[in-house]
Amino acid sequence: VTGDMLFPSTACIIQHKLGAHKAAAMDISAGCTGFIYALATARRFIASGTYRTVLVVGVEVLSKITDWTDRGTCVLLADGAGAAVLRASTEPDRGIIADYLAADGSRGPDLYMPAGGSAIPASIESVQQRLHYLKMNGSAIFKVAVRSMADAVKRVITAAKVRVDDIKLVIPHQANLRIIEAVAKLLRVPMNKVFVNIEKYANTSSATTIIALDEARRAGRIAAGDLVVMVAFGAGLTWGGVLIRW
Repeated sequence: VTGDMLFPSTACIIQHKLGAHKAAAMDISAGCTGFIYALATARRFIASGTYRTVLVVGVEVLSKITDWTDRGTCVLLADGAGAAVLRASTEPDRGIIADYLAADGSRGPDLYMPAGGSAIPASIESVQQRLHYLKMNGSAIFKVAVRSMADAVKRVITAAKVRVDDIKLVIPHQANLRIIEAVAKLLRVPMNKVFVNIEKYANTSSATTIIALDEARRAGRIAAGDLVVMVAFGAGLTWGGVLIRW
């Protein structure tokens, strides 16, 4: 949601820089849930046989839309990027085994950037009114984020017919530690089974879950055969989860 420009898409810019000229390219606008939405989309393209390989990228430059006079948001946001290559597994019980996506557009004003689109084009007035920065209703977001992320985890494990106790690691969107702890408590998952790296990077939006997945793998927190849940919540409002058998 923080591309270099409204168009062309960030995906097309990346495609050109990679030299992947035969690839289709598109952005997915789902805020912090963007990487989860993109994984679910890629899963279906591969399962249908449309594509054999999909590159999923989560990247944000939130510093460019951060209002540094707003202490309610500026201490939370950061820049980051990560990517994953998806291909069909030769083992039927490996890879993404369940996903769940959801949204509630009626809650959009709880987390949005008012200006910069066609509704409020850039003008002297929009700049002076600081409308080109992220705005957030923190208390409202907290309640919905906790409930929605916990529900997404429950839905993917139910779809896969596994139990919460079977999950080796939960990788949540790194919004803030209080949200992560509240989600774990609601799920009755001990914090030693929840991956947290927010203290290093803060909230990098759609990049948080893929950065965390990579760090968890490198740290030896994930082994072959482990069940891993990735879950996120973001602007839209959107939320969703993905269950992976590593």
